[in-house]
Amino acid sequence: MSLYNAWTNYVVEFVKNNGEPAFWKEYAKIETLIYSKVLTNLEGKVSGKVSDLAKEHEVTDVHFMGFLDGINESLEKELDLESIEADSQIEIQINFEKLYFNMLESKADYLYSLPQWDRIFSEEKRKEITKEWRSSKVIVKEEKIGRNDPCTCGSGKKYKKCCGK
Repeated sequence: MSLYNAWTNYVVEFVKNNGEPAFWKEYAKIETLIYSKVLTNLEGKVSGKVSDLAKEHEVTDVHFMGFLDGINESLEKELDLESIEADSQIEIQINFEKLYFNMLESKADYLYSLPQWDRIFSEEKRKEITKEWRSSKVIVKEEKIGRNDPCTCGSGKKYKKCCGK
């Protein structure tokens, strides 16, 4: 069984037995631990054997796979998660802007408020990314043309008698 399958099975079983809030509470601690170490590396590069990286970050192989699953969209080149085993050699390059944006997207305030971000981005840059994230959530509704409004083609006729037919 691949590590990814082990991870998804672990999540399903944990949620089934303890509930989703308990899972997120437990996993948030693990995720915070890993990210606090990963974000100290300003190059954003993590490489090595999965089992060694898990030991280095003081988590199980399955939990490290969960980290890889979560960060995968924020990488320069995404990993094929299904093929990763404990003895697989991986090399990831983190796109910090994408990562911060995705942390905002997942509402992981315990991650995007880590003090390690101060060394990666200035306060202004973080505000800029946050503003970009907020604007991506705004829905712009086009103004609807009423039947009795003047036609947009400029003919002077009512819309219902011109282009609205």
